[in-house]
Amino acid sequence: MTSTTSKPVLILGGTGKTGRRLAERLEVKNIPVRIGSRSARPAFDWTDKASWAGALEGVGAVYISYYPDIAVPGAAETVEEFARLAVSRGVSRLVLLSGRGEPEAQRAEDMVKATGADWTILRCAWFAQNFSEGAFLDGVLAGQISIPAAEIGEPFVDVDDIADVAAEVLSNDGHIGELYELTGPRLLTFREAVAEISKAAGRDVRFSRVSPEAFRAELEAYETPADVIWLLDELFGQVLDGRNEHVTDGVQRALGRGPKDFSAYVRETAATGVWHVNL
Repeated sequence: MTSTTSKPVLILGGTGKTGRRLAERLEVKNIPVRIGSRSARPAFDWTDKASWAGALEGVGAVYISYYPDIAVPGAAETVEEFARLAVSRGVSRLVLLSGRGEPEAQRAEDMVKATGADWTILRCAWFAQNFSEGAFLDGVLAGQISIPAAEIGEPFVDVDDIADVAAEVLSNDGHIGELYELTGPRLLTFREAVAEISKAAGRDVRFSRVSPEAFRAELEAYETPADVIWLLDELFGQVLDGRNEHVTDGVQRALGRGPKDFSAYVRETAATGVWHVNL
């Protein structure tokens, strides 16, 4: 067990995709948890630096998930400032949620490493749950996902695997100084991923490739926040260019088992009814 588990683990983004799952897993391990969010008490807000110290009070470790995404300009500097504050207040253990092939994310990784903390980096592929809990859910429900994605394979990672890895590295000292690149076990194009969702959901969900301009217009029509629009535009235009078109062994290294396949995610998600449309 890690020496920090007698103190609470601060989970930034504790109500988000990975954060809430991580909280559940740590609580099962009887590791105390503090949720870092604007609605928590004490509150945490990345845009309000005055809130940081209160959230850090008395914690032994921090899971750092940056909102809206660690790829956005300025994220690395903000993460560095927070991480240095955490270390100065006696926090020795930092686990950073990062992204594959994102220059800003890699800058943040280097900055966290330089703080002197006991660090672990979780560098993740595209989340499978973006189709059920994120930007593409509206498209699935509408029966049409139109994005500027090329016919390039992406090893979608299940956020349950990310949470399992995060819980493992936060509860055992053997992962200090490790960088785990987390992917699923196979490559799928977005077209193939949508086809699997359509089949499992028992509904006609179509995929089409559109121009970046048409994609932005559609997001704006759904009243998607401007920072999310910028992020998706950046990811499709830069990160999803083939640089990440390979799988890794990060889940296996961290957990001693293989990652969940996208087909398992699709099957389990379809069973929840989240993709069902009442006519």
